[in-house]
Amino acid sequence: MIDIIKQIQASNPGLGTTIIVLRADSRALADPATLTPEAKAWIDANAPDARLSQETVLLAPYPGGMPTERTVTVLAFSDARHLAAFATAWTGDPTLDDDEEAA
Repeated sequence: MIDIIKQIQASNPGLGTTIIVLRADSRALADPATLTPEAKAWIDANAPDARLSQETVLLAPYPGGMPTERTVTVLAFSDARHLAAFATAWTGDPTLDDDEEAA
């Protein structure tokens, strides 16, 4: 993953250094270019200057394999605390509310 981040930072320095690459199956994504309404609302409330973009990187399918171009979805933040909060809220497994646990 670090290699992907370094490629993105080199190819698009305007994104800054505080970025996260979202997996295609991320629950924060409605599709590769769009956040879900819930994730967008979270961003608007907690990190309004965050930017979503799609970037092209070279990835090998396995160690030693021939790298091919692949488009990945990137979320760039101006503050590392915003990235950490987003990662905590949106990249872990969803948890049950206290009401659901009691049932």
